[in-house]
Amino acid sequence: MREEEIAAGLSAVRERIAAACAAARRDPAEVTLVVVTKTYPASDVQVLAHLGVTDVGENRDQEAAPKAAAAQALGAQVRWHFVGQLQRNKCRSVVEYADVVHSVDGVRLARALGGAAERHRERPLDVLVQVSIDGDPARGGAVVGSTVDPDRDFDRVAVTIAEASRLRLAGVMAVAPLHWAAEAAFERLGEVSARLRAAHPEATAVSAGMSADLEPAIAHGATHVRIGSAVLGTRPKLR
Repeated sequence: MREEEIAAGLSAVRERIAAACAAARRDPAEVTLVVVTKTYPASDVQVLAHLGVTDVGENRDQEAAPKAAAAQALGAQVRWHFVGQLQRNKCRSVVEYADVVHSVDGVRLARALGGAAERHRERPLDVLVQVSIDGDPARGGAVVGSTVDPDRDFDRVAVTIAEASRLRLAGVMAVAPLHWAAEAAFERLGEVSARLRAAHPEATAVSAGMSADLEPAIAHGATHVRIGSAVLGTRPKLR
């Protein structure tokens, strides 16, 4: 039965979060589990909501928008987190269903998202700055101290979000680069988070850690972990 499968995965992940918090001397209530439902149906979102999950993530608008509508029709009341690469032409769609956007890494993108939010939603949208851990501008993420591309400069992106009337600067997000140890990557993200909080004390969210590395993420201050397969099982292949 699908609900039993999801319940088992959810229980195991919650135990991992609790153990990681105990090891880091943190309160598990400080860590929000965002279950990433990419490739899984709206019926799984309904099951998750029934099992007490309040936060669900998606990373492709073309899948997320209809799924959010379908899940709502099934009665699932959840907060939707957009966690994938966001294109400016998708901002209007995303602001209509998302409660949190984790992946803003450019000034122009922040302006587009802010404009869409001002025109198409009434309540503020929480936004995190996606951080490039290794500073490589060829990959996603804003770069701290960038002198190469002003559009991707971390401080400029943060200020653009903070100044938008319908956006709320909530914190930072990152994915550990493949060639970095997770501990080092999340330690670096913690340093960037502290830098942001010094200028914007309300921006306390740290979105870090997935199924394979949630423990080091929590050890280094993650407030949100983005978990897919460890809860929902092996992903169906995209067609």
